[in-house]
Amino acid sequence: MPVYWFALSFVDSLNIPRAILVFVILHLLVYPSSNGYNSYMDRDEESIGGIKKPLQPTRQLFFTSVVMDIVAIASSFIISGLFAGCVITYIICSRLYSYRGVRLKQYPLLGYLTVVINQGSLTFFMVYHGVDANLTNHMTWLGLIAAAFLIGGFYPITQVYQHEADAKDGVTTISMMLGKRLTFIFCAVMYSMAMFILWLYYSSHELYLPFVVLLIFFLPVIVYFVRWFLQVTKNDSMADFKHTMQMNWLASTCTSLAFITIILIQQFG
Repeated sequence: MPVYWFALSFVDSLNIPRAILVFVILHLLVYPSSNGYNSYMDRDEESIGGIKKPLQPTRQLFFTSVVMDIVAIASSFIISGLFAGCVITYIICSRLYSYRGVRLKQYPLLGYLTVVINQGSLTFFMVYHGVDANLTNHMTWLGLIAAAFLIGGFYPITQVYQHEADAKDGVTTISMMLGKRLTFIFCAVMYSMAMFILWLYYSSHELYLPFVVLLIFFLPVIVYFVRWFLQVTKNDSMADFKHTMQMNWLASTCTSLAFITIILIQQFG
């Protein structure tokens, strides 16, 4: 969701009905289906994705994810063929990430890049295209790159408590490769790069207020992140499900609110 609001904040002329439809397709169909399929393939027995004690998936979950994908693709053609193509690409990559026969997630760098490009740059592109009044496919490359870095700085921290479970499943994540402490440092560097790219964009357009808004909303995230990192440096067990979910919700909420505020300023300020 943060990437959705992020992309909207870059669009000069919004088509509101299409913006609503894009939101519905992504957040009520594509993303839940992707999570459902991933759960079906993983069959996690320990805490995962915001659920402390996940139920074991059934065949009904698999078929439901397929139906949701079909509905999402069919609905996407209402927006444009290009948008539908992006949705199809996202779904295919998501399946390859989880499917046991390929399982891109077992490779730390390839799996990481799959997530960063799909949930970051590709999502930014399709949202920007879908909600723009003219359905443009011309957009600033800084937005595409910043979206990738935002996801790149967020995703590894969601894996920091799953090392043992992933190891049992034969998966080596980017967080496992780095280790718990280096995961925090890596995420901090990626977020810093994202903020630097955003500064380049906003300053080049003399849009200083949006950047100040970003800094204000990111402050709680930075405070929690630093405090949690210091706890982990003293005790690795603090990199647990509870703290990861708290970080997850705080970062997602603050980032979404930041870009929603920027959108409101741009539209009504």
